[in-house]
Amino acid sequence: MKILFTVGGSQAAVFGAAPLAAAARNAGHEVLLAADEPLMAAAQSVGLPAVCITAERMRYGQDGMTAAARIDALLDLTGQWSPDLVVGGLSHVPRVLAARLKVPYVRHIWHIAPMARRDRTAVAELQPQLERLGLTELPDPDLFIDLCPPPLRPPGAPAARSMRWVPRVTQRRVEPWMYTRPEGRRRALITAGTRNLVLDTPGSSLRRLVEELTGAGVEVLIAALPEAAERYGAQLGGVRIGWIPLDVVAPTCDLAVHHGGATTAMTLINAGVPQLIVPDNGYGKAVAEAVSGFGAAILADPHRPPAGQAPGETGVAGCREILGDPRHAARTRAPARESAALPTPDEVLRDIEALVAR
Repeated sequence: MKILFTVGGSQAAVFGAAPLAAAARNAGHEVLLAADEPLMAAAQSVGLPAVCITAERMRYGQDGMTAAARIDALLDLTGQWSPDLVVGGLSHVPRVLAARLKVPYVRHIWHIAPMARRDRTAVAELQPQLERLGLTELPDPDLFIDLCPPPLRPPGAPAARSMRWVPRVTQRRVEPWMYTRPEGRRRALITAGTRNLVLDTPGSSLRRLVEELTGAGVEVLIAALPEAAERYGAQLGGVRIGWIPLDVVAPTCDLAVHHGGATTAMTLINAGVPQLIVPDNGYGKAVAEAVSGFGAAILADPHRPPAGQAPGETGVAGCREILGDPRHAARTRAPARESAALPTPDEVLRDIEALVAR
């Protein structure tokens, strides 16, 4: 079977698709990942054969792609490599592609934020493309795979085949300090994912947060893009900063402070790490509300600090609360168990194989 995976946005989308794509390759299926140029390095880092669908436009100095251009690029690709099945994520462009090719379509996402309104708008915007390609309607996905544990899914979420989250990130040479706990000290991890160099904490007080934690005897690690160490390392008191494989270091942490990204939140849930989430957008806030509602995180909203508390105090106060109350660590074990009990990518792959065998 030939399976085309399509991803867009940040590196997190590549990391989310990688376990299922790897399971398909391990089972003997042919796999291609279609993505934009900025995601090529991430795809290569997790061992996926990736095709850049924006190369031609970039060659002529064009920025971005319309839905029509993206559909045409995917049609060009599938004219040379014809898939038996298409797997997509948040975008509905691959759904159009699958309908045009008359092959099954699998939607594969981490469904934690309400998406009904966004989906209706996206489908309406694609109507001209459907007409252009001679399609009368956009069919529902043949299979909806959700990486989010059922208790964290929003009310009214569509029926889905749950799949266990398998952490997958770009690796580097692993050193003992990454996979062992510091002796006699607690450890806190701070990260902003792959979109920003460092976390923008409430009141822009990252340095203060680091000083508060280190002053309390906590070892601080900052997982960030490599260039963050050059720009901010000297300002942050000599803490370890740079690219740290999150899946390796997470089980050694007592606290994680982050922006609310799906890859980050789910990897920490798997490891049973209490989280302080400082959302940097609406999606991050939805993640924070869901995870905190389940008792595995505290939401530190930079725009709505608690009464009598300055914005710069919110992150510090949240860290104090998590580290000072062992019940936070205990509550994180429930979603970790929920996630561990879900079907593996290998098990879900059997459902995908059945779609093509019909």
